[in-house]
This record gives sequence, structure tokens and C-alpha cells, in this order.
Amino acid sequence: MQSPRHYTVGGFHLSVISDGFIKLDAGAVFGLIPRIMWEPVIGKEAIDAEHRIPLGLNCVVVRAGDDVVLMDTGVGNKHSPAVARGFPGDHGHLLDGLGQLGLTPEDITVVANTHLHADHCGWNTVRRGDEVVPTFPNARYYLQAAEYETAMHPNERTRGTYFAENFEPLARSGQLELVDGEREIAPGIHFLPTPGHTADHAAVVLSSGGETAIYMGDLIHHEVQIERPTWIPAFDVLPLVTLETKKKLIERAMRENALLISVHSAFPGAGRLKDVDGRRTWVNE
Repeated sequence: MQSPRHYTVGGFHLSVISDGFIKLDAGAVFGLIPRIMWEPVIGKEAIDAEHRIPLGLNCVVVRAGDDVVLMDTGVGNKHSPAVARGFPGDHGHLLDGLGQLGLTPEDITVVANTHLHADHCGWNTVRRGDEVVPTFPNARYYLQAAEYETAMHPNERTRGTYFAENFEPLARSGQLELVDGEREIAPGIHFLPTPGHTADHAAVVLSSGGETAIYMGDLIHHEVQIERPTWIPAFDVLPLVTLETKKKLIERAMRENALLISVHSAFPGAGRLKDVDGRRTWVNE
């Protein structure tokens, strides 16, 4: 199990914790980019016998005033064997990560989901006997309203990753907060619409003391995809929108020297974009 990794952004002290990792088809992760181009980037040794690569499940915890904010919640541990087979890997460790920070589920006051794919919101809820209930009983769960509507009405493509048990109980408990576009969800912490992966995907931006951190959700699946914005996963429902979203975020990240946190990069998935010999380059933190 990974130990939390800590960073300071202005007055914020944030911690990256891990729910573990999943394995996904490498070709799907890199979409239209041919293997001869992406394989040297990730290395042959990263690809298993079933042509899959590991993707991290990096979540962030930060204190903001009286709030303890959790960004994304990994895969969780409640899914049936049939559903779990769709997420091969080693996951379900988020609560252990919180424990390493001295936190319990009751301490979390805000949960921000970048979107509602099952590898980002699984620990939103937990199974207790025959019931599925919110994992964080004192939290307000923030979601983009249109993302919630899409997730509640999955189609043939999305029904394999939108599972109502990850979010419907939040509405029943009265803990669901639906957001329309950009909004401050805690002091200095904003939802920022970053469409493309889904139509209503959002990043989470921390701003304090002239410094910025951006939790990117699934804007990228590997850091090379922000160095090279045309490298877009096959999972994105609006790839051309992803391209424009990435260009805007890259411009801001370079201008503000923002700390970027990639959910699916190898733990802790934190880095900055730097100009290295005239080339935009991800530099790990």
C-alpha cells in the first residue's frame, strides 16, 4: 500500500492517497495513437500478457477552512464479482489511506467527483447488509448536474461504467449537491468544467496565496497526454472537445506554474509542465 504524498499550495496542505490501481487495455488508453509511438513512452515492461497497463487511482485530501475535502473516491469494495471483473487490478484501499492521515469517513465534509465513471466514485457509497449507503455520512457530495443526469440514464456504451449504486443513494440521503458549471465548493476550491472525456466532466482547482493546483480527473490518463494534447484516449466521448479543453488547461498550467495531479498516472501522479529546451515537458513532483 502506498503512503500518502504531501504537497503545499499556498495555504493549502494537500495529500495524495491511493485506492490502488486498475489495468486497462493499452491501445484503448492511447486511442488513435499507434503502438509504435506510445510503446517507447511507457516501456514494454509496463504491458502485461493481456496487453494491459496499470493505471493509478490517485485521490486528494485537503483541508479548506472547516472542511475536509476528498476529490474522487476510486473503485471501492462493494461491487459484485461480475462488475469487479471489469476493473482488474488491486484496489479498495482508500479508507486505509485516509486512516494513514488520521482521518475517518466521518471526518470528510466535502466529496468532489470529477465525473461518475465507476473508477472515480466507487467509495461514494458502501454496502451495509442489504443496503448501499453513503460512505461519508457528514459529507456534501458535489457533482455536475448534467453528469448526474447522464449517469442516471446510461446508454449502450456507458452502462458498463455508470452504476447507480455509486451515486443514487446520495440523493436519497439528502447529501447530493448538483453543480451547474464553475462553482466554489469550499474556500479556495472550485469546480472547473473540463468537458471531453464526458460532456460534463470537471476538474477541481485549488487557489491560495498566488499558487494553483489542478486535480485533472480523466482529462488525461497518462502524463504524456498533456505534453502532447492530440494524444487522446479511446474512452473520451468528445475527443475534439477534449483537445480544446486540454489546450486551455495547458495554457493556464504553464502561466500559473500549477501543480497538476493526474488520477491515473503512477502514484502520486503529481507534476508540473515546464519548458525544457523549448519543449513542453511533464516534470514529476
